[in-house]
Amino acid sequence: MSDVLTLGVEEEYLVVDGSSGALVPRSDQLEPHAKRQMGDAVTTELNLCQIEVATPVCRTLDDVRDHLSTLRLQLSKAAEETGFGVAAAGTHPFSLWQDQQVDLRKDRYRRMVENYQLIARQQVICGCHVHVGIADPNLAVGAMTRVRPWLPVLLALSANSPFWQGADTGYASYRTQVWQRWPTCGMPPAMTTREEFDALVAKLQEIEAIEDATFLYWYVRPSSRFPTLEFRAGDVCLTTDEAVAMAGLVRALAWTAAAEVRAGRSPAAPPHEVLDAAMWRASRHGLDATLVSQVSAAPRPAAAVVGEFLDHVREGLEAHGDFDEVTELVTAILARGNGANRQRAVHARRGSGVDVVARVLEETSPGVTHRR
Repeated sequence: MSDVLTLGVEEEYLVVDGSSGALVPRSDQLEPHAKRQMGDAVTTELNLCQIEVATPVCRTLDDVRDHLSTLRLQLSKAAEETGFGVAAAGTHPFSLWQDQQVDLRKDRYRRMVENYQLIARQQVICGCHVHVGIADPNLAVGAMTRVRPWLPVLLALSANSPFWQGADTGYASYRTQVWQRWPTCGMPPAMTTREEFDALVAKLQEIEAIEDATFLYWYVRPSSRFPTLEFRAGDVCLTTDEAVAMAGLVRALAWTAAAEVRAGRSPAAPPHEVLDAAMWRASRHGLDATLVSQVSAAPRPAAAVVGEFLDHVREGLEAHGDFDEVTELVTAILARGNGANRQRAVHARRGSGVDVVARVLEETSPGVTHRR
């Protein structure tokens, strides 16, 4: 398999007060100001303390970096000009979800609150979604099944949400724990064809579990909007470089899985409970302990499992000319720690959530001077 797969990245950010760093439900005020510069690349999210950007279709990691850097800079400047900040963190260090507001201007969000009640209101969390262009619907579903065992590694590298409601949760990605409260969240089932996927969606619609496929909050799914496989497991990354690393790894993983489908190779089939346990371990510990090795089927140090992952996707990285860059970026994450490690390091100095937000703002867009 030699074709180059396209990429698109969506990042969600928290909207905070520019002085105190507290969460504020003001994306409805920020969005119109930002749109004058960014157009449809920026949009609001479920909660008014969230805002989202999306890159256009990209062919190279340089494209991803250029677009994300520009989007982060433009949005951060628009926020600064209106008295706000945008923070690339999976959760907020100290603000309460109870003080936030769902964006009830949109019918979809009104229905979600009506159906899911408290669960919807608690989703004050931010993730990163990476779309990989796979036009063949059957190929996308087959690849989805094959990427599942490696998703915990992506989560561990991107984990960036250790705090919740003013407490250190003990998790590297507490966002994952909040997100899993959706009834349709989690690992997708093993499937081989788009017909199987469509049949499941139809059944879930029949029993009124979902309105349509966009309400499947799996860690990875065929996109309902684009001819892509959409990866949704990761926290929003603290820096652009980390987001670029995630995009490169995701594309290489999708490429590898698609090559296995085309070669007729049977997918690895760990029990669903094992996959769930591996994701929990990544959410809990990030890079600080062990992850579940897909080579030995046993816990191994996180750095060793990351190395196994790089070996697994090496051909996919090389097919896109990404091997050296992604290896360097991943090595930097292992050396510096993921976002959760760095947030905790700031908090350890003075026990200040405000300091944590200040550092997150700096790393989100280094080109913007933020007020304190």
